[in-house]
Amino acid sequence: MLVVMQSHATAQEIEQMVQAIRKMNLTPHPMPGATRTAIGITGNVGAVDPRTLEVLPGVMELIRVTKPYKLASREMHAADTYVRLPQSTIGPGTFTLIAGPCSVENEEMILRTADFLLKQGVRLMRAGAYKPRTSPYAFQGMGREGLAILARVREQTGIGIVTELMDTDNADAVEQVADIIQIGTRNMQNFSLLRRVSRATKPVLLKRGMSATLEEWLMAAEYVMAGGNYNVILCERGVRTFSDHSRNTLDLSVIPPVKHLSHLPILVDPSHGTGRRDYVAPMALASLAGGADGLLIEVHPDPDHAVSDGAQSLTFAAFEKLLESLKRLAEPLNRTLN
Repeated sequence: MLVVMQSHATAQEIEQMVQAIRKMNLTPHPMPGATRTAIGITGNVGAVDPRTLEVLPGVMELIRVTKPYKLASREMHAADTYVRLPQSTIGPGTFTLIAGPCSVENEEMILRTADFLLKQGVRLMRAGAYKPRTSPYAFQGMGREGLAILARVREQTGIGIVTELMDTDNADAVEQVADIIQIGTRNMQNFSLLRRVSRATKPVLLKRGMSATLEEWLMAAEYVMAGGNYNVILCERGVRTFSDHSRNTLDLSVIPPVKHLSHLPILVDPSHGTGRRDYVAPMALASLAGGADGLLIEVHPDPDHAVSDGAQSLTFAAFEKLLESLKRLAEPLNRTLN
C-alpha cells in the first residue's frame, strides 16, 4: 500500500499518518518528493484495510501496490533514485565508472591504481579485501589487512572505496572503510547478510545472482530496503547459461525491464560478465547504449601477474582507450561520465 499525502499536508499530519501505520503493526517508509510526500507500507501479509487511514487529515489517496517487491517498485516510488556519495552521484543522466583490481594485493599497487584512476576522472575504486573463490586453495583476499590498506589509500587520495562484504562477522569493519558495500553474486540471497546491510549507513551494490530471475533480484533488493537502507544499486554481472564462449552470459537485455519496473540505478560489470579483457570494451559501450547508469570494471597495472582474475582485467592503457570511446558515445546520448 502507498499513502499519497496532499501537497499542502503538514509535517504534523505526515507524522500522524506514520504513527497510525505503526499502530497497525506495519512499517511506514516516508518518501518525500518534490511536490508531496508519499508513505509506503510494508509488513502486511494480507490486504491493508484503507478505511482507518484514508480518513486522516492530509491524505490525498491510497494506492495498492501489486508487485511483491514494494519498495523497489516504481508503483511505490515513481521517480528515479539517485545514490549520492561524497565523490559522485549514481543515477540517470550520469554514467558512473567504478574501476580497480579484483583484489587488494599490496599497498603500492592499490595506491598506484587510485592515482591513475583519479587522473582519469574516476572517483570510485573497486578492490576486494575478501574474495569468494570456487576453490578453497585459491587466493581468498588479504582480509583485515586489505581493509587497512584501502583505508589508508582512501585517506591519502580521497578516492571512494567499493569493496565486498561476504559475511556478517566482518560487516562493521567493511562498513567503516567502504563508501559502497558490495554484495556479490553468491550472496544475493544470503538473507542474513542482506538484513545486516539493511541497517548499514552506506549504499549497497547488489550483484545479480548467477541464476537469478529479475524478480528474485529485486526481492533481494527489497530485503535491504525493508530494513531502512534505501540506497541500493543493482549490478548486472552475467548469468550462467549453456554458452561456453565467455565466462558468463552478460544479460544486457535486463536493463530496460529494470528501468521499467524499478527506480533503482543499475550498473553493469562486463569484466565478470565476459571473463576476457578483449570482450570488456565492446560490452561496456553496449551497456552505455543500453541505458545502464554506469560500469564496474576490473583494471590492474599488471594484469598478467594479478593474483586473481587477471584474464578479465584491463591494463591502464586499455582503460584509457575505453574511456575515450565512452566519452564519444556519451555525448549524443546526453550522458555525463563521472
